[in-house]
Amino acid sequence: MKQFNVGIIGATGMVGQRFSLLLADHPWFNVKVLAASPRSAGKRYEDAVGAKWAFRDMPIPEKFRDMIVLDATADIEKIASQVDFVFCAVDMKKDEIRALEERYAKAECPVVSNNSAHRFTPDVPMVVPEINPEHIEIIKAQRERLGTKRGFIAVKSNCSLQSYVPALHPLMKDFGVSQAMVCTYQAISGAGKTFETMPQIIDNVIPYIGGEEEKSEQEPLKIWGHIEGNEIVKASAPKISAQCLRVPVSDGHMGAIFVKFEKKPTKEEILSAWKSFSGVPQELGLPSAPKQFINYFEEDDRPQTKLDRMLENGMAVSVGRLREDIIFDYKFVCLSHNTLRGAAGGAVLMAELLAAKGYFD
Repeated sequence: MKQFNVGIIGATGMVGQRFSLLLADHPWFNVKVLAASPRSAGKRYEDAVGAKWAFRDMPIPEKFRDMIVLDATADIEKIASQVDFVFCAVDMKKDEIRALEERYAKAECPVVSNNSAHRFTPDVPMVVPEINPEHIEIIKAQRERLGTKRGFIAVKSNCSLQSYVPALHPLMKDFGVSQAMVCTYQAISGAGKTFETMPQIIDNVIPYIGGEEEKSEQEPLKIWGHIEGNEIVKASAPKISAQCLRVPVSDGHMGAIFVKFEKKPTKEEILSAWKSFSGVPQELGLPSAPKQFINYFEEDDRPQTKLDRMLENGMAVSVGRLREDIIFDYKFVCLSHNTLRGAAGGAVLMAELLAAKGYFD
């Protein structure tokens, strides 16, 4: 695979920092540009991040410490001239993010976004690479709308659904998932926080995360949707009901799932479907792809956030406690790493898919 020069837009935030760690030694992607808000622009990356560096056990990559941070908004043309594409993880209002990402795309700089602003733009693919890689084909229609040759926007989905959507997906074709109920227990890094910056979470659970339940119920339907003309049409089923809680955990989102099927499988059939499931990233051997995407634990007390969130470098999904339910057909728990599979890692994997399929050429 050829090498691509990339930029990280929003490089000083928690997800931007995670991008810097993941890309420091990436075999395909070479970071040429770090960009952030005007208050960080002109500073060395190490100085711009300062005390906000969120990863105590991993220092800022040596190669980025002295890089001068550019202005994510004012320097778009300059950034676009230096890179093949950018990762975007900015902290701005939604309409500002939408406008910013379109400006990059129109400057013929593809955007792989971690932000939610474009997730429901009809011709923007929202991709979990193992589940709906074919949605990247909508990029042709998006380029026609934007009037671009190379530029486009592709987004990754919300971190809250990265555990249960992969677990439900292999069961849909043969057994038909009609209804699912999920309660997510979400880490504080999902809010860009650490225990130092969110002391109110210690010894506490907060039963509300703004906008999260709607995303958890609606985004899977776009992922399971299909391309029709120049837009992605959402799936009409399954019906998903979600509750999202913030819990005192640094990293890792857990979900408790209840599922009703059109054709109820046996427990063995479910386990077999999970074990045998793999997708395009595994077939292509993409650098960030987990070898085994869905991992089932037989132990009653697994998966555990602290023990299992880093499975396959935080890119695999862990499942456990599959059993029959007296209201639904089955229930189980699942876990994913929210800033790796759920955020920066998922975006890097999507970029690898786009690179392998020639979308950055």
